[in-house]
Amino acid sequence: PEQNRLAERLVANTFADSVFFNNSGAEAVEFGFKMMRKYHAEAGNPERYRVICLEGAFHGRSLACIAAGRQEKHLAGFGPIVDGFDQVTFGNLNEMRVAITPETAGIVIEPVQGEGGIRPVDTDYLKALRQITDEFGLLLMYDEVQTGIGRTGTLYAYEHSGVAPDILASAKGLGGGFPVGACLAKEAPAASMTAGSHGSTFGGNPLAMAVGNAVLDVLLKDGFLDGVSSVAAYLNDQLQALAKRHDTILCGVRGLGLMLGLQCRDEVQNGDLVSAIRAEGMLTVPAGDNVVRLVPPLIIRNSEVDAAVAML
Repeated sequence: PEQNRLAERLVANTFADSVFFNNSGAEAVEFGFKMMRKYHAEAGNPERYRVICLEGAFHGRSLACIAAGRQEKHLAGFGPIVDGFDQVTFGNLNEMRVAITPETAGIVIEPVQGEGGIRPVDTDYLKALRQITDEFGLLLMYDEVQTGIGRTGTLYAYEHSGVAPDILASAKGLGGGFPVGACLAKEAPAASMTAGSHGSTFGGNPLAMAVGNAVLDVLLKDGFLDGVSSVAAYLNDQLQALAKRHDTILCGVRGLGLMLGLQCRDEVQNGDLVSAIRAEGMLTVPAGDNVVRLVPPLIIRNSEVDAAVAML
């Protein structure tokens, strides 16, 4: 019953018609890749199996997921690279169109790249992707493992653009620290995953489902996500002011909601800044493009933002 309840709540609050539960973000993403292939195979087009990804992406650490991300630091030692993934430059629609072939099944994208450097995808770009996928009969998949479950001030980040995907991978925040993942999908791709086409020993287990429902109990309360958006705007303002005061070290702030990044100037290494921040008593991690990643708890208050900025 807890599994049904969690699925019904996710469906009621998103674009999705169906949910498949698993145990992690990588599993949710991999399930999405399988669904793309199965959807086209069931439609009589098994040759459509390739997925287009963006440069700088991170989709997990399984063999297929590192092939999709195509970052050398994740691929090293795990060759040969799994076939079936093509990569294009971040934000380049012309490259995206050129990359589509009769073998293309779909496109996967993070609404905000995490590992890639806290890079939000432009709304117009997402709208264009939706048009392209509809034009060519492709599936559009969002990897919202990092951006989902309130992180950007909405339940899922796609809500900011109003551009819904066909498939969405979710995890991390869905379990509030407990291992749980979910793949959400519209009816047509979900229907292709017939009984026996996929499974998970522990996916949807009672404890994980109880935890997921407890998380939604908090997130879906009136005013909670508004509060996330409010403190996120305050944090952004404080970080923008910080960057101006220290413009010899920082050259900008970017991100969405409570998923923000401080971009360091070329002469400053983000790893050095991360170490200095840790010495002040605050934990953070580096991201791509010489960015320091700031992803505080959704329950942070303005007073705690002030304390954090003072450490910075």
